Order: sequence, then C-alpha cells, then structure tokens
Amino acid sequence: MREAIKLSIENVTSGHGGPFGAVVVKDGKIIGRGRNQVTTANDPTAHAEILAIRSACKYLDSFQLDGCEIYTSCEPCPMCLGAIYWARPDKIYYANSKEDAAHINFNDQFIYEEIEKPINQRKLFTRQMLREEAKEAFKKWEESPDRVDY
Repeated sequence: MREAIKLSIENVTSGHGGPFGAVVVKDGKIIGRGRNQVTTANDPTAHAEILAIRSACKYLDSFQLDGCEIYTSCEPCPMCLGAIYWARPDKIYYANSKEDAAHINFNDQFIYEEIEKPINQRKLFTRQMLREEAKEAFKKWEESPDRVDY
C-alpha cells in the first residue's frame, strides 16, 4: 500500500496528473504499477488502477490476475472497479475513501446514480440500434472453436 501511496504523491508533485496510484502484487512482489495519467495522456481511462492492471497483465502474459492483490491509494471509481472485477484478482485494498476523493472534487457519485436509472432517464442520450445485425457477432462467438471464455 505504501508504494501505491508513494506513486500518488509523486504524481502530484511531478505535475503528471491526479493524486492516484496503484500496484498489483503477486506472491509478495509488485508486478504492475500505475499512476493517474488522465491529463498528461489526454485519456479519460488512464486511471492508476487501469494502468496497473495493464502492466501486470502484460507481465503475466494473461488477461486475468489470478492469485494477485491490488493496492490502490483511493477507493476505485466505477470504471476501475469494473475493470478490477474483470481482471479477477483475489483481493483489493484501498487507502483514501470515495468520500475523501469527493471532498477534493473527484466525485463519482453521479455515475453510480446514473447506472441505476433506466436508460431513457439518464442524462447522456442513449438509444439501442441495429441489434439484429449486431447479434451476428455473438452468434459467431458462440460457434467459434477458437474462442477463449473469460
């Protein structure tokens, strides 16, 4: 956890982004590191947890983090939490809470609230289209002998 916190502090003092850091650990060894790079990379998905997951998966040559733990300097946002669940680590630990983050204007509560709403009541216009055409990819996936389930 101290390494994740160190990354978050260094990120602020170096001017490279927001106050967030994360590491992925396997068998007591750090195998992935990430620090927030949203503004420096012009990438809204460049959160510390996402970058740490990418780094660790590359190191392991795997799309899953079996047997790993994630340490993050702050409770993950909805995007990162989703990515963490997809990566399937064994455990996650965090330091600052989402309330602490909201106090410095990193407030994700509106996303949690939007997800709970029916699609037609969300602030972001959303409409389904071409479902039948899109189902072709799902059909091919179901039939593919080369698919890798995850």
